[in-house]
Amino acid sequence: MQEAKSSCAGTWYLPAGRVEPGENLLDAVKREVLEETGLEFEPNTLLLVECAQGHWYRFVFTGQVELKTVARADAESLQASWIDDLNQLSLRACDILPLIERAKQFYAEKPEAWHRPLIPAISPHKNLLFRLIVVIRKKSNNRIHVLISEKGNVHFPTCEINPAKSIHSTLRKYIQVLFGSNPPPHKPHGIISVEHSAQPTGEHDGICLSILISCKSALEDVAVSANYAWMEIRKDLGDQLLARLGKNKCVMLNVIR
Repeated sequence: MQEAKSSCAGTWYLPAGRVEPGENLLDAVKREVLEETGLEFEPNTLLLVECAQGHWYRFVFTGQVELKTVARADAESLQASWIDDLNQLSLRACDILPLIERAKQFYAEKPEAWHRPLIPAISPHKNLLFRLIVVIRKKSNNRIHVLISEKGNVHFPTCEINPAKSIHSTLRKYIQVLFGSNPPPHKPHGIISVEHSAQPTGEHDGICLSILISCKSALEDVAVSANYAWMEIRKDLGDQLLARLGKNKCVMLNVIR
């Protein structure tokens, strides 16, 4: 869409904007697209999540819209257009180019090559959190286990994100809490769920990102810290988690340093 704001008038950008107090992520993206293109937007899935430090987040959706013409220009935007060659445009900023490239890949490849559609769940959180789904294979029976916390009620390991630091830094320190100062080789694969609810306004404005991590060592070779344990899961659930370890099978989390 072509910007109407005086600071960037005439330049082009993806429909975007801030989430308002009391508004969930789906309502926000629908409202922003409506304001800036004049048309209804139906999101299909989160495509990726970007964050900087621990307090700035951008949730990138893809879905279907129609277009806003110049005749319907207003204070939000001048027009919207389908663009084949971005070099034809004066962009407001180039940070959207990687987002567009990922979306093009998403639509160019077969659906089974990508993660399933993921829409944020309406679930209240007061803080910024990540929840770790850590999977490992047991050598003796080849079954998949997940890491659980036994502090209070049994739950997946969950950590508050330090808003003054990179999520990478917070994750690295929390992995050491789980496994000690020399954690096993492991790989974060991306996001498998996003939870957010802004209601009631002023009480719940947090987010919880569930991040899938695989341990490359066998369970028998990995010690965990006190209050944590490995739990064997049903074979069908284990197979589903293993299937999410492939390329593009989780929603990308892009941490902007």
